[in-house]
Amino acid sequence: MDRLGQMRLFVRVVEAGSFSRAAKAAGVAQPTVSKQIAALEEHLKTQLLRRTPRGLSVTETGKAYYAFVAGMLADLDTAEARIGQDDGGLHGRVRISFPPLFASRHVIPRLPDFLDRNPELSLQIDVSERYVSLIEDGVDLAVRIGDVDESSLSARQIGSVAAMIVAAPAYLQRHGVPATPEALQDHSAVQFLFHGEVRPWAFVGGGERIQVSPSARIQTNDADSVQSAAMAGLGIARGPSWMFVEQLAAGWLTPILQEYAPPTYPIWAVTTRSRHKAGPVEAIADFLAELFEREPELRIR
Repeated sequence: MDRLGQMRLFVRVVEAGSFSRAAKAAGVAQPTVSKQIAALEEHLKTQLLRRTPRGLSVTETGKAYYAFVAGMLADLDTAEARIGQDDGGLHGRVRISFPPLFASRHVIPRLPDFLDRNPELSLQIDVSERYVSLIEDGVDLAVRIGDVDESSLSARQIGSVAAMIVAAPAYLQRHGVPATPEALQDHSAVQFLFHGEVRPWAFVGGGERIQVSPSARIQTNDADSVQSAAMAGLGIARGPSWMFVEQLAAGWLTPILQEYAPPTYPIWAVTTRSRHKAGPVEAIADFLAELFEREPELRIR
């Protein structure tokens, strides 16, 4: 394997966090990865990776080398992609991961023009509430909401979402309207399960951040079911404002606790720092950023 191939394997190992996951992503045997990394270290006359009882760690030299190589490979892939676009279109298959409802509500209905302009490009869309591993799961671009803190990832903000608290008018007539976040403790909630866990509801009031964990008779990891349960009067629900726009306009749901505005969360287009398939991935991120900018509930604010 040439030096460039060894560099790409090294970047995959760092981003995947293990030889086995990197081998799976690269489509080679694990011993091949180990052998090529050893050859790269021999060439550089330094140790880049260290095996520990807790797994794989990157040496300080390895971290510096990774930062340089990942950037270099990203620039190389971008240059090659731009040269390949001289015929006026993007090529290949790009796999994208979205949170539930995002693709069906905001992206897929607006894809025809984008794909018509790029007839050689195809998309594989993965919808999941879990944070996928870009390397291990073979994902080229992930759309994530909230914090992104993995050092091997490159994140670009393409939008934002504001949370909202809603309930059906019939529920509020039976149980009353909570006047403060703390009053939610006396109500039933419809809770969204993120990675199998219920997260506290955050509010901002009087310049302070307030967290409340209301009791829930309904818990689900399906955003559509949160919406349906709220409309059925099963409890008070929390979710992104874009999820309730039509129901609020029709009067099926009512916003509450608006004076205690929940925090706004950024929407990120996340890739690996080495940005495989750089040209098509960046073009799709640009498309999503332009798309969200036209949506009042999704634009950066």
